[in-house]
Amino acid sequence: QVQLVESGGGLVQAGGSLRLSCAASGRTFSSYSMGWFRQAPGTECEFVATIEWSGGTTYYADSSKGRFTIPRDNNKNTVYLQMNSLKPEDTAVYFCAAAYRTTALTPGAWTSALYNYWGKGTKVTVSS
Repeated sequence: QVQLVESGGGLVQAGGSLRLSCAASGRTFSSYSMGWFRQAPGTECEFVATIEWSGGTTYYADSSKGRFTIPRDNNKNTVYLQMNSLKPEDTAVYFCAAAYRTTALTPGAWTSALYNYWGKGTKVTVSS
């Protein structure tokens, strides 16, 4: 069992930056590919980024590529989402998710169904 707790959300002006954190419980954090998803009001949950458990390969949605990064620190059982050049359309609740020893070859393959555990989310609001 893995518990995920997100933090770092808040209100930021367009063009600003935020760093989200996701702290995981358990001793096998390094065996999980970790992802970030987001959901804006009235929309479906959307893939943002993921980092694989083995080798640390990263994948990004087109909407986040070039602006967001997803580093992880296995010593701290934490994955981050560094968000730069934020836009109002980035406003959403951001969820952290864990997928046990999962790999995939393309960003589009990282669907929500691949993930075993989810956090409760942290809200990000970007004002124009």
